[in-house]
Amino acid sequence: MDALSHIRREGELFYATADGADPSRGVPCCPDWTIAELVWHLGEVQWFWASDIELRSQSPQEVEAQKPIRPAKYPDVVAWGRSQLDHLIQSLESTPDDVQIWTWAQDESAHNVGFVRRHQVQEASVHRWDIQSAASDREPAPIDPEAASDAIDEFLTFSLPWGVNESKPLSGTVHLHCTDIEGEWFIERHGTVDRAHAKGDVAVRGTASDLLLGLYNRIPIDSLDVIGNSSLARHLVERVDTE
Repeated sequence: MDALSHIRREGELFYATADGADPSRGVPCCPDWTIAELVWHLGEVQWFWASDIELRSQSPQEVEAQKPIRPAKYPDVVAWGRSQLDHLIQSLESTPDDVQIWTWAQDESAHNVGFVRRHQVQEASVHRWDIQSAASDREPAPIDPEAASDAIDEFLTFSLPWGVNESKPLSGTVHLHCTDIEGEWFIERHGTVDRAHAKGDVAVRGTASDLLLGLYNRIPIDSLDVIGNSSLARHLVERVDTE
C-alpha cells in the first residue's frame, strides 16, 4: 500500500470539504467538536508528527514545547491545516521508516517513522469521513478497502493492547471479517490477535470501511452483521479510547 498517496488523497478531501463548511456545525460522531475544532485537531495531529520526525524527538513534551498558537479565524485554521498536510508528507517522504523517534506504541520496535507513516493513513481517512458526515446530510464516501483493512490490522496491533490485555481481558473471543477485501482477525480474551478464520463468541462482518468505522465508534457496531454476543462486540469498542 502506498501510504503517502492515501494520506495525501484523504487529507486533500478533508481540507476541500473544510473550505466550504460551516465551522459552527457539530460533528455527529464526536459530540464535543464543531467542524472548526475538527479542522484544528487534524492540523495539530499532522503538525505534531511532522515535527516529531524532524526533531528526532524522544518525548511528546519535546514536540509540544514548540506547538504553534491556533489562528483566530476559521479560514486561517483551514489554510494552516492544509500546510501541515504538506509538512507531514514532506517529512515522511524525506525520512526512512527505520529512523528512531518517540511514538505512543507500547512495542518499542514501533518507535520509528514507519509507525507514523502507517498510522497517519487512518488519521486522515477517519477524519475525512468525520468532516464529510458533519458538513452535509449526504452519506460520506467509504474509506478505501485496502487502506481500511490495513488500518484495522494496525488498530488491533497497536491500539487494542491499551484496552485489552492480561489485566483487562474481554469476556469472550471476537472474530472480525471483511466482506469486500482480504482481512480476518480472531481476538482472544487477553488481546492476542491471530490473522485467521476461527469461531468466536461473537463475529462481526462488514466492509473494511464499516468495520474500521465501527471500531473507531463512528458508526454503531450493531449496524454491522453481528453474529453471537452483540454486547461483547460493543464492549470491545468501549475498551479502546480512539479519540
